[in-house]
Amino acid sequence: MTNSVETQNKCGLRREDFQTTVNGKHTDLFVLRNSHGNEVAFTNYGGAIVAIMVPDKNGNYANVIQGHDSIQGVINSEEPYLSRLIGRFGNRIAKGKFQLHGKQYQLYTNDGSNHLHGGKEGFNVKVWDATQVNDHAVVLKYTSPYGEEGYSGEVEVWVGYSWTDDNELIIKYRATSNKKTIINLTHHGFFSLAGDADPTPDVLNVEAQLNADFYLPIDNTSIPTGEILKVEGTPFDFRTPHTIGERINDDNEQLKNGTGYDHCYVLNKKEEGELSFAAKLHEPVSGRTMEVYTTEPGLQLYTGNFEFGLKGWHGTTYPKRSAICLEAQHFPDTPNRPYFPSVELNPGQVYEQRTIYKFGVE
Repeated sequence: MTNSVETQNKCGLRREDFQTTVNGKHTDLFVLRNSHGNEVAFTNYGGAIVAIMVPDKNGNYANVIQGHDSIQGVINSEEPYLSRLIGRFGNRIAKGKFQLHGKQYQLYTNDGSNHLHGGKEGFNVKVWDATQVNDHAVVLKYTSPYGEEGYSGEVEVWVGYSWTDDNELIIKYRATSNKKTIINLTHHGFFSLAGDADPTPDVLNVEAQLNADFYLPIDNTSIPTGEILKVEGTPFDFRTPHTIGERINDDNEQLKNGTGYDHCYVLNKKEEGELSFAAKLHEPVSGRTMEVYTTEPGLQLYTGNFEFGLKGWHGTTYPKRSAICLEAQHFPDTPNRPYFPSVELNPGQVYEQRTIYKFGVE
């Protein structure tokens, strides 16, 4: 198994540094490597991706995702969502309240008065059962018990990470429930295409393109107002490439509400659930690119507005706005907005999602 050949790991991570026991379950490090020798490394604690090693235009390697170099670093991270799996519900639910089959549910509120990313102990802090399928793929499984964080139903979740010879990180999600519930899974990758460093460069010069004509404005607690607005004529228009820094400090109420970009985009789709192009990033100094394809209706753009010198992988630091997150998901606060695409999951139904992050150079 590739997993045991630490000496050849470009990421410089050691398996033993990721092995411990949390609540009776064992954590480990998994390294996926493709035919070019490029790597993705992650742990089954929260599904945290701790390294993506890809070359720049000159063939120099760097880690392009923010993470930690030990299991204790992951567990004790000041950023609990740093490049981890998110569930049962990615993003926010207003006041943690929603109605389902005539019953009112109250979730844990961990973001002011709102519920964020699954609550106090979401999927980001669970030890997932991991099965290494081959050198390119691992499947993670977690069973979320009835009532966890206030949610209904026992939910079984499978997430597959695979790494192709085309430098595509493919994340496949599948979930079933024994009772009617809601679900909205995502991965909160903090991408730094310039490469992790001390300090990691900011992302203001990164060119972004988003395949979205509309976005969801938010109030000052980051809950969608319920409107679906055109991006045209606003700082949120990335239909053609613009740098992140070009308009991020504009005198704009929405940018102030998000302290920068922290908004869900409504992706342009020909049909619901199709796998289609969502976004592209280009970092001009390194030449690295990342394209995103997803079956999801929404994409949260977050520009690391609340990072403040977090310590990371191999002595690197992550200052404010040193990462871009592109979280493929259903819309925030959907349970309270019946006209948003549904997040309900019934017994007998299967929740499925697929998102691809493809790395290259230009």
